[in-house]
Amino acid sequence: MKTCRMTCVVAIAVLASGLTGCATVGQPGHADYRPTMPPQPMLPPATSGAIYQPARGLSLFEDVKARRVGDTLTIRLAERTQASKSASSDASKESSVDTGVPVIGGKGITRNGKDLLNNEWETEQDFSGKGSSSQSNSLSGNITVTVAEVYPNGNLLVRGEKWLTLNQGEEFVQISGIVRPVDIASDNSVDSYKVADARITYSGQGTLADANRPGILTRFFIKLWPL
Repeated sequence: MKTCRMTCVVAIAVLASGLTGCATVGQPGHADYRPTMPPQPMLPPATSGAIYQPARGLSLFEDVKARRVGDTLTIRLAERTQASKSASSDASKESSVDTGVPVIGGKGITRNGKDLLNNEWETEQDFSGKGSSSQSNSLSGNITVTVAEVYPNGNLLVRGEKWLTLNQGEEFVQISGIVRPVDIASDNSVDSYKVADARITYSGQGTLADANRPGILTRFFIKLWPL
């Protein structure tokens, strides 16, 4: 009876873990990455008898750089990171102890001409350890995002995503961060390494993504008994 209950508990835990994993992987997009629509301006009433109408004014000297909520901005992904670390250590220790023959009443303790209670020992310890680690990542491309908020100092909060539907699944790129207007080039683009507090996600879902992910039972036992 206890074995049956334990089996049911394990099965429920595996099912819950699988459903949680599916929910996390199946819904990579977030509502925050959706395009931000600009607020609708309140136009003043049109007046008659004037050449200039405030509601239909033209900005003849404005550039194309993003500066308002809802404007688009192209981010050039130029991410490249490389890290390496190595460490090694060696340690050794030797010790020897000789207590000699205990002396009682000015005489050593002997028996049949042999010293008694004479202790002498030697110890030797050696340790050697080495470790190394290296990692490199690269991400390039372009993604156009929208301005979600304009801060009082003029900086722009931008975010957006790009989805690519392939024959065996979907891939997506999501990015959010803060951009200074002075970093925006004349073609309304900015390099990703100039985006502050940047959060860049590149992943996918579908047949290829599922093939590179451990199965339900594997993920369950990894969480139950981590290395």
